[in-house]
Amino acid sequence: MRIRATVAAVSGALALSALAVPAAQADDSAASRADVAKVRQAAHAASARAAGKPYALNVSFSNFKIAKAVKAGTTNHVATTVTYTLTHGADVDITARDFVTDPIIYRGSFTRPDSMLYGNKPAKCTATNATTATCKGTIDVYPGDHELRNTDAGTWRAAAEATAFNGQDPAGETFDITKVGYKGQSGLGSTLMQRFSKLTVDASPEPVKKGKPITVTGKLSRANWDRGTYNGYVEQPVNLQFRKNGSTTYTTVKTVKTNATGNLKTTVTATQDGYFRFTFAGTTTTPSATAKGDFVDVR
Repeated sequence: MRIRATVAAVSGALALSALAVPAAQADDSAASRADVAKVRQAAHAASARAAGKPYALNVSFSNFKIAKAVKAGTTNHVATTVTYTLTHGADVDITARDFVTDPIIYRGSFTRPDSMLYGNKPAKCTATNATTATCKGTIDVYPGDHELRNTDAGTWRAAAEATAFNGQDPAGETFDITKVGYKGQSGLGSTLMQRFSKLTVDASPEPVKKGKPITVTGKLSRANWDRGTYNGYVEQPVNLQFRKNGSTTYTTVKTVKTNATGNLKTTVTATQDGYFRFTFAGTTTTPSATAKGDFVDVR
């Protein structure tokens, strides 16, 4: 699995289950998600039977940049771009076909993560001088494949890793882990993994006489990663806003809380033609959402 895989330690180093066989990933046209998964499993199996540990690769990471939040629904693949600077010793050939580097986000500790996400392919690096390169990769999320649970919503920490296989094939019988260079570095930043939200609104009756009540209903829902559905977000404050016809500015009328099923219902007095909408500010686990305005004709 790309996430929640058992991460074994090899004498304190992150297991090679988090790495990739370079031959499968170096070619841009190669390495489907299934290929990458098989490669990582093979690397993990190789590390389990290998004696010793990787040597410390002479690299470091800095300037790690990732979106403040990753918003995932229930089905669609989400790819988040990550950039970082890789600094390496003169003895490290980052242009070698069997050199790979990846951005990672994780929960728990880096060496024993509760959850981990990375990209389908290694990052691509461009040298800026003899010992420095700028790298660009992705974090790929597939909520439809049960990669996320509801408890995963919130803060994820960021890390990066680099591996120089130096001609060693993790899937081969002669794999020698002591000839592989590896460096993983945590504490590079963080991002929020959020359950995508939806918000609806309906104002009625339409038309309505001036001075009569208008009932405004709606629902705030968010992705349920456990079930693959959208469910109501309960007991959340949502602002009811109004924009008079001909204006471009919405003004908050009142704040309403969602009920036990995420539904919203309130009443206002009809005064003039215009649009009503609900807007939700968001939380750490759930992004903001705004419903499309619903027009009411006041006569």
